[in-house]
Amino acid sequence: MSTKNLSNEEARQKIKELAESIDLTMMATNLKSEPFHVIPMSTKEVDAAGNIWFLSNKNSEHNQNIEKENKTQLIYADKGNFEFMSIYGRASISTDRNRIKELYGSGDDAWFDGVDDPNITAIKIQPDEAHYWDTKHGKVLSLLKMAKGAITGDEPDLGEQGNLKV
Repeated sequence: MSTKNLSNEEARQKIKELAESIDLTMMATNLKSEPFHVIPMSTKEVDAAGNIWFLSNKNSEHNQNIEKENKTQLIYADKGNFEFMSIYGRASISTDRNRIKELYGSGDDAWFDGVDDPNITAIKIQPDEAHYWDTKHGKVLSLLKMAKGAITGDEPDLGEQGNLKV
């Protein structure tokens, strides 16, 4: 796997590409404690600045953790396509009703009492450090390339990995 570190606009585009295609992430908060708190979250948007947005209940444990300490870790994994990304950053909570309405979708009705639910907040993660692993060809072709490499002794081109500096 080759290394390709990305910065600025390329890094923002890679974060957007992977976060929105993988969608579900494990969000870890309360990182200074053992065990830290982890919850699955659905990515709502990656904005032009590379910030990642989620919707959340204002009374949730992760919102409470973010209010105490804003350091957050996101782990994205799509094992079917062998795409992975880890993001460490700072979280902030917004109650801006316009922003919440922009992020809200009909699927969110399963978690909230409509877009006007007073308990909805938006969480913004501003990445400080990020790393990705992205195969170019998906799982099946990558496995075939690994097998070929094992037989021939050649190192297969399985894709790329690198740091993302926004």
